[in-house]
This record gives sequence, C-alpha cells and structure tokens, in this order.
Amino acid sequence: MAENGAFEKRSSDRPSARREGVPCWVDAQLSDVEAGKRFYGELFGWTFEDPEEAGEGAAESVRACLDGEPVAALVRKTDGRMPTVWSVYFHTPDAAALAARIRAGGGQVVTPPHPVGTLGTAALAADPDGAVFGLWQPGRRTGFGRRHEPGAFAWAELYTRDTEAANAFYGDLFHDALFGPDASPDFGRARVSDVFPAEMPPHFLVHFQVEDVAGGLAAVARLGGRVRVPPFETSYGRVAVVSDGQGASFALLQR
Repeated sequence: MAENGAFEKRSSDRPSARREGVPCWVDAQLSDVEAGKRFYGELFGWTFEDPEEAGEGAAESVRACLDGEPVAALVRKTDGRMPTVWSVYFHTPDAAALAARIRAGGGQVVTPPHPVGTLGTAALAADPDGAVFGLWQPGRRTGFGRRHEPGAFAWAELYTRDTEAANAFYGDLFHDALFGPDASPDFGRARVSDVFPAEMPPHFLVHFQVEDVAGGLAAVARLGGRVRVPPFETSYGRVAVVSDGQGASFALLQR
C-alpha cells in the first residue's frame, strides 16, 4: 500500500547506529503523562523512571524503559496549543552544525539547539515540506538502550507530498547514514496519500515493534486508543496506525 524503498537497508543495533542521521530517540508530548504511563505500560510492558531516579531533574518528563533499558520518553505539554504527537530524533555529533546544514538545504530550525541539562543537546527542525523532526547530540544520554524488538522503536516513516524532494534533502543531509558502508537508517519515505487522506500534513510516523499486529490492535482498543489505519503490508513489515487515548498517533510494526 505504501511506497517504500528509498532508504531500505536496515539491521539490529550496530556501531553505525550512532552515525549522524540514524534515529536515536523518540518522545511523546502528552497533556496527561500519568495516563500515558498506564496506556504504554500495559501496551508495551514499559516501566517508568521518575526524573530524579533517571538523574534528569526535569519534572515534565519521564523515561520509559524495557527490561531496564531506555526506549522512549513521555513529556508533559506545558502549552495546550502544542500538538499531542510522537517525535523522532536523529543522532548528530554537532547539533549546531547540522542545524546550519538544514537551513542551507531549504529546511527550517523550529527550536534552535539547546542543552538538556547534562543529558545532551536537542533541537527541532522541519524539512522543506514541513515535516518536523528532532536532533539529538548526546551527552550523558546516548539514545535507545533497546530497539528492533517487541515493545521498542523499530522504524520511522516519513509521509511527504514530494518523495523526490525528500530523497534529495535527506540524502544530502544524512548521506553516510543512508548510503555509506553498512548503512541502515531505520527510516524510509512514502507519499502521504498512500496511507492517509491527501490533506494530512507531512510528518514522521514512529513505529514500535510488536509480535502480532492483530493482538496489538486489540490491546490498543481495550486501553482506550483508536485504530487510525487498518493493517497494511510494506516492504519492512505489516503495519497498522493507531493513536493513544490522548490522540498521539504511532504505528505498530510486525516484522
């Protein structure tokens, strides 16, 4: 159903996971973090660390763990006008330099690089089509402790109106991650209209791996979430798009 294949190479965790342009973290902006903990804790088996336990000191954020390893964060929205959304962050050794290259390539820097305590440096950017993504320059937090297994991040799909322009922008921005030796970028691209209504804005869709999509959909419904797009086949697995009880959309992926 969805067009994929521009960024096909992938594998489990490997040294190249820390090269610039590889997804390294995800977070959800939520109005009710406690409700989010209940939803995702039951759906994926996540446990949660209070900010003090994680050594972070940010009361607005809790870190989600799978078998004791970090996999995501739930962040309390401080402004009701902010979208309720899952965001993906791409690894970079130099957020300021990458932000400059984003501007030079026709993108925008939505939130300039800024320190997050001693954890690292974060920024938000948008590509020329308007899809928003994050940058993460590691400090004490390098990124995912687990990925590519049930309950953890598995893929990020860019839904865009112009796949050729997206290939050019990200191919130039993250060339080594996408096309270098042992490239396995963990993200691909598709036209918005392949899966969503044509009026849907361009966006990245975070995918979490599950053993069985049908079972995952049943759990989402039981926990108060919604099915946004029924299961469909892609080149990287069987996918369904869902949202939690607060409206944050994400995908379930069965390899």
